[in-house]
Amino acid sequence: MCGIMGYIGRHDAVPIIYEGLRRLEYRGYDSAGIAVYRPGEKASLGLVKRQGRLAELIDHLEDFSGSTLGIGHTRWATHGVPSDRNAHPHCDCSGRIAVVHNGIIENYAQLRKQLILEGHDFVSETDTEVLTHLIEKYYHNSLEAAVRQTLAVVRGSFALAAIHQNEPDKIVVAKNASPLVIGLGEGENYVASDIPAILEHTRKVYILDDNEFAVVTADEVIITDFIGDPVDKEVFDVTWDLVAAEKGGYEHFMLKEIHEQPEAIRATLRGTAVDGRVDFSYLGMDELFQKTGKIFIVACGTAYHAGLVGRLAIEKLARIPVETDIASEFRYRDIIWHPDDLMIVISQSGETADTKAALQEARRQGIKVLAVTNVVGSAIAREADQVIYTHAGPEIAVASTKAYTTQLLVMYLLALYLAEVRGTMNRAELEGLYSELLYIDTLVDQVLAEEAKIKQLAQKYAHVQSTFFLGRGFDYAVAMEGALKLKEVSYIHAEAYAAGELKHGPLALIESGVPVMALITQDHLVDKTMSNLREVKARGAVVVAICKSNLQEACEECDEQILLPDINPLLAPIVGVIPLQIFAYYMAVMRCLDVDKPRNLAKSVTVE
Repeated sequence: MCGIMGYIGRHDAVPIIYEGLRRLEYRGYDSAGIAVYRPGEKASLGLVKRQGRLAELIDHLEDFSGSTLGIGHTRWATHGVPSDRNAHPHCDCSGRIAVVHNGIIENYAQLRKQLILEGHDFVSETDTEVLTHLIEKYYHNSLEAAVRQTLAVVRGSFALAAIHQNEPDKIVVAKNASPLVIGLGEGENYVASDIPAILEHTRKVYILDDNEFAVVTADEVIITDFIGDPVDKEVFDVTWDLVAAEKGGYEHFMLKEIHEQPEAIRATLRGTAVDGRVDFSYLGMDELFQKTGKIFIVACGTAYHAGLVGRLAIEKLARIPVETDIASEFRYRDIIWHPDDLMIVISQSGETADTKAALQEARRQGIKVLAVTNVVGSAIAREADQVIYTHAGPEIAVASTKAYTTQLLVMYLLALYLAEVRGTMNRAELEGLYSELLYIDTLVDQVLAEEAKIKQLAQKYAHVQSTFFLGRGFDYAVAMEGALKLKEVSYIHAEAYAAGELKHGPLALIESGVPVMALITQDHLVDKTMSNLREVKARGAVVVAICKSNLQEACEECDEQILLPDINPLLAPIVGVIPLQIFAYYMAVMRCLDVDKPRNLAKSVTVE
């Protein structure tokens, strides 16, 4: 998944497609490819795709000049490592059909197995390739009909574009849960996964909604639903400039990625369950899960904070002792290993040097390692025994937001699966918690709706030089992440403490006007937390409570309140962190700082 670009019209398609893909490079990718229709006596589809940057394609595109129909793709790997053969576009057995696709086909394994039995030859490890073979299977002189039949049998998310050598007058596209737009020109039209790809050529676009289908020719665009009923769409006039368009109209990538969290959560959840319960049996680690005596969760920075939540969730649900460690410290400890131990490493990039070193030490000791990462084919993904991918999509801003929430989600899913394998929870409990996770994207949307209020708080406190974040239990882990976000992007001194530790030293730092951000989502700990907050208020601090709506009355002594939806306390970190991300973002904005690229920091830390 990542970037899609297509063109049909009167001009040379290759430079238009290439430039469109280049406009989407900000999204991150690991391979690229272009397929075009080559007219003539021996008409055919020309295809070139390569692992690496777009520039790898240039020397192979000369023979494609003059083509007026084509599709291209920049791929962020989800199924299969980055490689030439896994890159898009994908073709059918005959080489007459080419498809590009963003998203995940959840039932691709079953479809692939059936298609192989029917004689189809697969050349990649991707889920996307089943689309090309299904279209080939159903093709009877109508690409439109074949794609419609294909959509009837696939499950999952997709934005796809397909062309056929026998029908060089059209691109067929469909959209479900992955973005897709159609740009409108005169005697030419464009298809893209995001507006920046086509903004150089047109500012008039159709923005497709879920379950919409279109046939795009040089002179018209016909939009229907998947069944074929017409859809009346309004043309959207783009008023943004190109830089703003890359950010989806948001001022910064960080804000865009904060708002992408509901969709990232949905992407992480897709394909994780069977019969209403989490299913990680594909990892082949059930035997180890059943007898694991201890789990080491090892990570750095934001991923370490996700690991702290993971520890609490696994211990509570699966009843396994868990130790969460900072990778740069863990690798120098003299660990007492046991054969049935399990290491879980968490890394957004999959390249974090200290985390990779800890993984390698565990492997040397004969310990199995399960990786949680966002990047297919990364070093950690390759070296671990098994991998769970977060599917958060590319994250451009240095300060992690959606990668963190999807890491939390994986920790909960894993805790539920371990609980089932070990028999520490009954079926009703497992299904109940999983159903709550399925709804959590809606709760995140509700918190995002509070953005204006949180922005006002940032305006009020942007001048401060020091802040404190407090919480107990799960809230303490979230407080640590909130403090880190504020430090990273606003350069304000921020410290997180377990609320009960205040009287053991930190209370000396509290003085009049100091903001204290208090997480209050754990119902059974409200009284204890409020007791600690009264201590800081007595010293003149200003307390901002991030509390669940059902606890609002208990928090009325706080100076400010940001209300969260009522949620199971166990799952509260996923929604509780959102206001802290927004607060950190606007604190940086108010201080006129480079939000997306904080000083001295890098997105992927590949050195010790």
